[in-house]
Amino acid sequence: MAAFGSFAILLGLVLCAYNLVTGAIALRQIAVHPEASAAPERLAESARRAGIGSFVAMTAAAFALVYCAFTNDFSVSYVLHHSNRALPWPYKFAALWSGQEGSLLLWAWLLAAYGFVLRVRHKVDVKLTAYASTILAGIQVFFTLLLVFPAPPFALVQGAVPADGFGLNPLLQYPEMVIHPPMLYLGYVGFSVPFAFALGALMMRYPGEKWIHITRRWTMVTWLFLTCGIFLGAHWAYSVLGWGGYWGWDPVENASLMPWLTGTAFLHSVMMQEKRGMMKAWNVWLIFTTFMLSILGTLLTRSGLVSSVHAFAESSIGSWFWAFLIIVLSVCLFTYLLQRDHLQSEHKIESLVSRESSFLFNNLVLLAACFTILWGTLFPIISEYVEGSKVTVGPPFYNRVAVPIGIFLLFLTGIGPVLAWRSTSFKSVRRNFVWPTIAGVVTAIVLMAAGMRPWRDVGTLYSLMAFSLAALVTTAIGSEFWRGARVIQRHTGKNMLFSVMQLTRRNTRRYGGYLVHIGVVIVFIGLAGSAFNQSKEQEMGFHDSMTLGPYRLVCQSYTQDSNANYDSEYELLNVYKNNKFLLQMAPERRFYHASQQTETMVADHSTLQRDLYVVYEGRNPESNQPIIKVFINPLVAWIWIGVLVMAFGTLLALVPNLSAEQVARSRKPTEENLAFAAGVSH
Repeated sequence: MAAFGSFAILLGLVLCAYNLVTGAIALRQIAVHPEASAAPERLAESARRAGIGSFVAMTAAAFALVYCAFTNDFSVSYVLHHSNRALPWPYKFAALWSGQEGSLLLWAWLLAAYGFVLRVRHKVDVKLTAYASTILAGIQVFFTLLLVFPAPPFALVQGAVPADGFGLNPLLQYPEMVIHPPMLYLGYVGFSVPFAFALGALMMRYPGEKWIHITRRWTMVTWLFLTCGIFLGAHWAYSVLGWGGYWGWDPVENASLMPWLTGTAFLHSVMMQEKRGMMKAWNVWLIFTTFMLSILGTLLTRSGLVSSVHAFAESSIGSWFWAFLIIVLSVCLFTYLLQRDHLQSEHKIESLVSRESSFLFNNLVLLAACFTILWGTLFPIISEYVEGSKVTVGPPFYNRVAVPIGIFLLFLTGIGPVLAWRSTSFKSVRRNFVWPTIAGVVTAIVLMAAGMRPWRDVGTLYSLMAFSLAALVTTAIGSEFWRGARVIQRHTGKNMLFSVMQLTRRNTRRYGGYLVHIGVVIVFIGLAGSAFNQSKEQEMGFHDSMTLGPYRLVCQSYTQDSNANYDSEYELLNVYKNNKFLLQMAPERRFYHASQQTETMVADHSTLQRDLYVVYEGRNPESNQPIIKVFINPLVAWIWIGVLVMAFGTLLALVPNLSAEQVARSRKPTEENLAFAAGVSH
């Protein structure tokens, strides 16, 4: 099977190289001699089919590696180092992305899969898709070359084949790690498609904004995958690493956040190009930057440049990524300079109090956040190059800069929906901001009356601002739903719930976007709770107790267990809240046989108000007593709820609007109602 997998990768390389070269030749011939297009079109079609064939080849290679893991073929070096006989089957599947070679194969396979969908749907716009397919083939060639030369996944073990493997990293033996890396990779890899369309549209001087309409769904789906991947990673860190947090500003965490920030900026500013023909050059460079940041994140993970719990071991593969990044930047810059006159804006911002200006400010703030994170992530590398020693930038640096930026972004989230295109009158601003402002001020007063003291420390101040702005933004967005639904209710006589559903279905992109903003608000509410975290650590032998906040934990027993994969120690704790029995918790620590490594399994009791988070930290070597650390983390559950709302809003925004005819069928088909339906749907 190893030979079959290696052959499949070589075949995939040949096919995507053929797609690249032949596609480029065909497009050049069509551009130079558009009147004699029959032969070049046949050549372009053969390139498209080769691209489809590359997906089949990479699928076969990925299947071969998973098959080797499931059949315990330890003659394959990758399987030997990332699996073992006792490994549960879901984690054997996850072994595909647990190491460098396998994760690069996953990247190449997903890239081929995205290319397959693009090439199958080529009739949407044959010429533009041909450009995008050829550019995508160039990216495929790079990743397939990695699998052939510096990181072959089917390299064989030299000498005698061991009877068992070294096992999967214990950090990865957690259910979320079966879905978190693929979700993250779907986001990383997916940005290749809008990048290819944007570069192709610029190369061919594509008229109008149709390329944006074609790639909008691609970008939104990719953004959704990346969003889910980031937060699944945060939940994994919270559940497995045992430090009581979910985001530590780790370099690899930062690497996933940076393309998310620029991708979010692109999704906002691209509406200005669609509506007003503005920011064309800005949008092109946003999507170029997003793709290059995805590649940079992969470079940081694999080169060993930064120290991270998520990173692979140091390797020479980094030089390949640096070379690829330089090539991509050079191509983007050359194409832009050659075609920049094609990107002239059709309009200018007419007023600072307008939706255009709010989008522009939103973009600037998101890019400021991205630059801050990029600077902090690369600072150890820069300092080592300049001074000869690495100077690491820790969470305090990021928090000092990122938290105020986040607060300002939250404020802009509430402003955008109530501003009109081109210009908003003072009367309109005053009318639309009265209730949101009242909601924010009342929230602040109530919280301070309940005991919040923002003057004591900056963390409490930021939390109070976040809660107040959350109320302001929620009220502003809610008023948008209310006003639109009231109009529908007056025309249809239906109840408010039906009217809200009708309103949303008539403009799913707009109101789905509002739901995404509500999800962001909910996430901020969860993040704001971190200012009030509490923790305590102590030895807890039989019948010992610990009190933290309203909880009292009593040790009932501590014992050991074992199976073929790992040995475990855990402690049974009875938990009382306000002196009433609540539940029993069992924090655990495991020792994995194959890898000879230990791992923590956190016990977490989560409610909407707070999490009771308990960690078994091992035994005191002097007293042999278990050491327990307990955290009370307020409002953490709202982070995960907010992500679900964001995902639902994004999916809703992807649903087509109700047509005027569908709207009219839902009520009396009078001329007045039909005219109203057509107006709302547009």
